Amino acid sequence: MISIRQLCKWYGSFQVLTDCSTEIHQGEVVVVCGPSGSGKSTLIKCVNGLESFQQGEVIINNRSVGDPATDLPALRAHVGMVFQHFELFPHLRVIDNLCLAPVKVLRRDRNEAEARAMTLLDRIGLQDQAYKYPAQLSGGQQQRVAICRALAMDPICLLFDEPTSSLDPEMISEVLDVMVDLAQDGMTMMCVTHEMGFARQVAHRVVFMDQGRIVEDRPKADFFNQPQSERAQQFLSKILRHER
Repeated sequence: MISIRQLCKWYGSFQVLTDCSTEIHQGEVVVVCGPSGSGKSTLIKCVNGLESFQQGEVIINNRSVGDPATDLPALRAHVGMVFQHFELFPHLRVIDNLCLAPVKVLRRDRNEAEARAMTLLDRIGLQDQAYKYPAQLSGGQQQRVAICRALAMDPICLLFDEPTSSLDPEMISEVLDVMVDLAQDGMTMMCVTHEMGFARQVAHRVVFMDQGRIVEDRPKADFFNQPQSERAQQFLSKILRHER
C-alpha cells in the first residue's frame, strides 16, 4: 500500500530525513515513534506530498508521490490525513466540514454526502453534534470529527500525525478508541504517536526514528520486549516508566 525507499529531505543545509525506508501493507497498522525532532512528522507528511523531498521514492498504491506527473490532489483524496490540531474549518458546522470535500472533490450529491456523514458521526457517538460549530465541541470531539472527515472520502489508508498530543488526558482515550476500532476493521494506518498503549494493542509493527533515520523497524512484540538499539532502549525506558 505504501512504500518508502531511501527517502532523504533537507531544509536548506540541514538534513532532516536520511535514507528512510519502510513498507506498509494493506490492512497493516504501523506506529512511528521516537524523540522530538527525530523526523517523524516530516516523514508522514512526505507520504502524501504535504512536504516535498529531494531524494528517494514514496509509492502509494503504485503511484509515485514525487513524480511531477502525479496528480497530488487526486492522490490525497484517497489518503486520509488526521493532524495534531484538527484543522477543521471554524466557520463551518460539523456536517459541512464533513460534506465539503466529498461534494467538491468527489462530486457526490449533497444528500448522499450528508447521509454518509451522519452514519460516520453516529459511529463515533457524535450524531447529535452535527449542526454545531467546531468551537462548540471539546478537543476530543473535534479530533473525532476530523477522523470522520478523513473517512468521508473513503480513503485507502489513513495517516495520523500525533492526533492526541494536543488533547487533555481525559480526551485522549475517546480518540484512541476510534483509532482502535478502525484498526480492528482492517484500515491501513500509519500513525505518528507516543501512545505506546495504543501501539501495543493494535500495531503490527513499530518504526523507531532518531535524528532523521529509521533506527528500528520491527514487529511490536520484538520492539517492546527486546529493542535492538541502545537509543530505542533509552527511549522506551523513559516513556514506559510511568505506564501501569
